[in-house]
Amino acid sequence: MRGGAGLRVLSVASEVFPLVKTGGLADVIGALPPALAKEGVAVRTLVPGYPAVIHALRDADDVHSFAALHGGPARLLAASVAGLDLFVLDAPHLYSRPGGPYAGADGIDWPDNALRFAALGACAAAIGRGCVATFVPDVVHAHDWQAGLAPAYLHYGGAPRPRTVMTVHNLAFQGQFPATMLAALGLPPHAYALEGVEYFGNISYLKAGLALADAITTVSPNYASEIRTPEFGMGLDGLLRHRSAVLTGILNGIDTDHWNPATDPHLPSRFNAKRLALRAGNKAALQGRMGLAINPAVPLFGVVGRLTWQKGMDLLHDALPTLVALGAQFVLIGSGDGAFEDAFAAAARRDPLRVAANIGYDEALAHLVQGGCDALVMPSRFEPCGLTQQCALRYGTIPVVSRVGGLSDTVVDATEMALAAGAGTGVMFAPVTQDALELALERTVRLWHQRPTWHRMQLHAMAVDVGWSRPAKHYARMYRDIVAGRPQKPA
Repeated sequence: MRGGAGLRVLSVASEVFPLVKTGGLADVIGALPPALAKEGVAVRTLVPGYPAVIHALRDADDVHSFAALHGGPARLLAASVAGLDLFVLDAPHLYSRPGGPYAGADGIDWPDNALRFAALGACAAAIGRGCVATFVPDVVHAHDWQAGLAPAYLHYGGAPRPRTVMTVHNLAFQGQFPATMLAALGLPPHAYALEGVEYFGNISYLKAGLALADAITTVSPNYASEIRTPEFGMGLDGLLRHRSAVLTGILNGIDTDHWNPATDPHLPSRFNAKRLALRAGNKAALQGRMGLAINPAVPLFGVVGRLTWQKGMDLLHDALPTLVALGAQFVLIGSGDGAFEDAFAAAARRDPLRVAANIGYDEALAHLVQGGCDALVMPSRFEPCGLTQQCALRYGTIPVVSRVGGLSDTVVDATEMALAAGAGTGVMFAPVTQDALELALERTVRLWHQRPTWHRMQLHAMAVDVGWSRPAKHYARMYRDIVAGRPQKPA
């Protein structure tokens, strides 16, 4: 194989936990490499040199220089941080600025995002072609639109080149920019075509990766099926149907060391499946911290996540009166659309003993919600995979989820037959409407009052394998298949 005896993969992403995180993408990018190492796959992860990333580097090696990379000089650094082997693209003109990875403190996207993430793709292509002699990858694995030009640069640069994989974490975000930028991006004129980077008169970085990568994956089997339909395909369903032979759904896992109720430092009362009664201490602590009435005799529902239309937050907000009327309490942690933030904050002010909202993300509080709530609600309109419901399973917190995407792949609905078979781990509903959600909440409250049944559901949930071992085996097999030129097998 290229670059040595073992399989080498360059993972390319715009964020990685624990250095920079805006969502589940960072968690996946941080957790997958150690799992792949157990499968004989050596991964180096290429990320932009945001201030937080540069600050975290210790003893970094300068392994390559770019005299001019989309507006200025840049250098490539190699370092190991938090158990991860990293390449960091240090391009101050693109990344050395306050704010988030994609937008400033005002929430407005950086105006040069097209160049910022084209540079990431160009750097990945340079590594793929051997600019770092000590690590020449067999596979360049691009994640989401920010890395979508990496397969394009490698494709249009000719052979020899490594094999390429494009993973879709959320098809809704596509990285669209004006067609007039083609030359500035360093792409040849013939790249602007239906089979290339063109997308409805623009350039789409995600579409480029989907059209030109050797293999495509997404983060759950069900989502891989959904995105080939007009309902979920976001305008790309035709392309994805055309490339079905190289499209695979591989379910994400979670870091089961970081999310472990038996050792979680954020829980005042740690527990496991044999000591579930200890969860009561976390519930009381959560109720107290959030200003809710401390009462073990009421079901406590929680939400951790982005407050957006995709996540069904409008449906959940409108269902709150029904939930409270069922005798339940509700706690929310998250941020997102301002209208949703204001609406949930107002609901908490109106009924502070039963409804609480923490606008913003707090890692410690997120762990306490998982360890203290009875149920976790995810009424998503679409959900590529979802990690929060997998954390809930790990903590014996019963997920209440819509029947879409990865939620369908990870939760077993507690129907009468599933409970009789010892398989129910949560409550599912469809269609994704307020009425269906309210019926699911009502069913969940009924199950909660059936204490032996609820206890069995918690044990079933905690027994689910939500780690990275199985997904890593699927990824390793896919890498080896595409390097060897073998037909891909569904995960």
